[in-house]
Amino acid sequence: MFSSRLSPLGADPGTPAKIGLPMFVLMLNLFIALLGQGMVIPILPDYLKQFDAAGTAAGYLVAAFGAAQFLFSPIGGQLSDRLGRKKLIVAGLLFTVVSDYLFAIGHTLPLLYAARFIGGIGLGLMVPSVMAYVADSTTPATRAKGMGYLGAAMNLGMVLGPGLGGLIAEFGIRVPYYCAAALSLLAAGLSLLLRETLTPEKRAAAGTRRREPILRQISDSFRTPYFRYLLLVFVMTLGLINYETVYALFVEQKYGFDARSISIVITLGAVIGIVCQIWLLDRAVRRYGEIRLIRFSLVLASAALLLMLVKFNLAYLLIVSAVFFAFNSFLRPTVGTLIANAAEDRQGYAAGLNTTYSSLGSIVGPLLAGWLFDVQLNLPYILGALILLAALFLTGNRANKPATKRKRVHD
Repeated sequence: MFSSRLSPLGADPGTPAKIGLPMFVLMLNLFIALLGQGMVIPILPDYLKQFDAAGTAAGYLVAAFGAAQFLFSPIGGQLSDRLGRKKLIVAGLLFTVVSDYLFAIGHTLPLLYAARFIGGIGLGLMVPSVMAYVADSTTPATRAKGMGYLGAAMNLGMVLGPGLGGLIAEFGIRVPYYCAAALSLLAAGLSLLLRETLTPEKRAAAGTRRREPILRQISDSFRTPYFRYLLLVFVMTLGLINYETVYALFVEQKYGFDARSISIVITLGAVIGIVCQIWLLDRAVRRYGEIRLIRFSLVLASAALLLMLVKFNLAYLLIVSAVFFAFNSFLRPTVGTLIANAAEDRQGYAAGLNTTYSSLGSIVGPLLAGWLFDVQLNLPYILGALILLAALFLTGNRANKPATKRKRVHD
């Protein structure tokens, strides 16, 4: 639908990654999908009080979302290779519409869990297709920038979600979810304008492959050249999700902040992460290489989690949150780039596995975080820091050369 002059990521593969119309639509899709998740954060303590629930319930809500992603991401990845990226992107957004609407009208915890599960299905179908769309349209040299744009859009959704959630909730605690459902519907409509990047020949070739069940895919992933990076995605998500799951509850109890203050902390701190992904990620990868950047980010992100335990004031919390978001923003797109560079012509399949391993971490992590929070509120952050430090062992014994000096990642 878009001309190649206006759509660098919907045109010829290898075009430098920049924000054209298709890239803008892809970023908007992820932004809106994550916006609904972000809206949960500041209002979650008050929302759960309606159900006489706390940390454990918060863990179940996040875990339900992760469980659905775990189950449906491999399916989404395979269908993306068979049917094309565009159809799966639109379908995933429609599931997100249903999820946000059910969360808005839900009056029982089981319905909220069901709504989150449906939302996880939506992202499980959509995210692998969006990542594959970018991989189709970039080269290894430009891929980190494209993945960085996607990561920035996701972070922006998580940043503005709490801010909007806290403000809109003043009109009613369920109003933010009605708004998120409407925005997802709009994004689905805009996605119909995307041009398909997967050629009919590649779709036909993918159609000849036997569809593998999820357990077989996970077993086969052990033999992929990027298995180490998939395992890194799992361990990394396991550590990071501890921060995200109980953050609002942690800040409310440790600092006594209300929903508005929590929104300000998350919004101002995470803006740093977005700036890093858009303007610094590509430069950092080219200068230091993916592996060195991942190692450095793991150390600094774990340090920020531990510094979070020291209570001073709002300014201190903002600085520590900014450090965490900045180095967290480098991790996910950089690992995603390593996987995409090694995936060759099975980008949808690899992106599906990427999301699957991330989802597996999103299942285990929240359950641990919610349970540990109810035991002692500092424990989720201590565990998260230890897990991130343990992930250093998955980065190998030798650092990558700068990305500009090679065409494909072999580390």
